[in-house]
Amino acid sequence: MPAPTFSRTTVAAVLFSCLAALSAQEPAAPPAPLQAAGPESSSKQSAQKQGRHTDDFLVRGTVFTPDGLAFAGAELRIRRTSDKKFQWRDYTNSRGEFAIRVKMGSDYEVVASAKGFQEQALPVDAKTGERFKDLIFRMQRQEGKK
Repeated sequence: MPAPTFSRTTVAAVLFSCLAALSAQEPAAPPAPLQAAGPESSSKQSAQKQGRHTDDFLVRGTVFTPDGLAFAGAELRIRRTSDKKFQWRDYTNSRGEFAIRVKMGSDYEVVASAKGFQEQALPVDAKTGERFKDLIFRMQRQEGKK
């Protein structure tokens, strides 16, 4: 079967109709110019962002099993050393990690616990000017339990 042949006028007519269709489209509207924020709004926004966590202290760390593996699901409780009640509570993630935000300017006690393991406590001094403290707990099995 022979290939179809097109005359030059047919090809020119098709190209012309395509070009006419493209030129008939209106150009896209330019993007709206970004409005500069006034001096009041930008200072309010930055003050809100800065003021939200300026006096926070981050207690973070990892809890390990006696075998040195990540201890998922261990409970962490934090209290000020002057208080009897715990004010913050969290659990470790699947990698045995935790992070709890507390207020700067106090001494804290962080207690790690899990069923079948001895409770462990570590002190945290949040008055040093540092913004965080990294802790490591190595859980030990309770006597008489496997």
